[in-house]
Amino acid sequence: MSSRRPRRWLRRLVVTLLVLAVLAIVVDRAAAYVAENQLASMAEKEAKQYDVRSAGTSVKIGGFGFLPQLVNEDFSKVTLTMEKPTFSGVPGEDLKVELQNVHVPRSLLTQQSGAVTVDATDLRLQLSPRELARLAVRSTGLEGLSMSVVNGQLQVKATVRGISIDVPITPQVTDGRVALTLGQMSDSIPSPVQSAIRSQLATGITLPELPFGAQLTGISVVDNSVVLTAVVKDLKFNA
Repeated sequence: MSSRRPRRWLRRLVVTLLVLAVLAIVVDRAAAYVAENQLASMAEKEAKQYDVRSAGTSVKIGGFGFLPQLVNEDFSKVTLTMEKPTFSGVPGEDLKVELQNVHVPRSLLTQQSGAVTVDATDLRLQLSPRELARLAVRSTGLEGLSMSVVNGQLQVKATVRGISIDVPITPQVTDGRVALTLGQMSDSIPSPVQSAIRSQLATGITLPELPFGAQLTGISVVDNSVVLTAVVKDLKFNA
């Protein structure tokens, strides 16, 4: 009899601990859900200051455990996603913002006033080649210019002085602009035409202000899209 009682007590203890653990996870997740929605609303409000709109905004709080981070008012990583964004009227495909060391006052959970500050922010904006081409036309004046991705590389088509060109192009960031370097053109294209189009594209693309005032740092081709990378200094969301 006496040997069974300790076993029963141990089983009850284990069950109780498991129930408490499940409850803790549920409470942690519920609190995180509230905070994520609140942060998404704040980010959306801040984005409008930069003429940024989207089909939907969501936030995912990373790090180990929401409540322990909330106690410290410091979240190691927060990911902000804006679907089908537009910035300054330019349509994008996707916008992802990685926030590092996010300082969130506990008062925000109760919808009180407060400010969220971020130590480091990396932004990734995905565009279609067509939209990049439109921006290129706006900056260079090369009407009829189009872009597409062929075998993982940007390809540009244009007609200059009645001569059609179809050539690979390499984009790179120079002094905050997107410089466009043409690849090898056909020998059948006269040198003056080659020089003219290279000169026009060399001036680069001036982008509209990026979301959250981000500073452009890089550009690459990923799958069938063009990806802009940028950093934001001293990002702040107000309730």
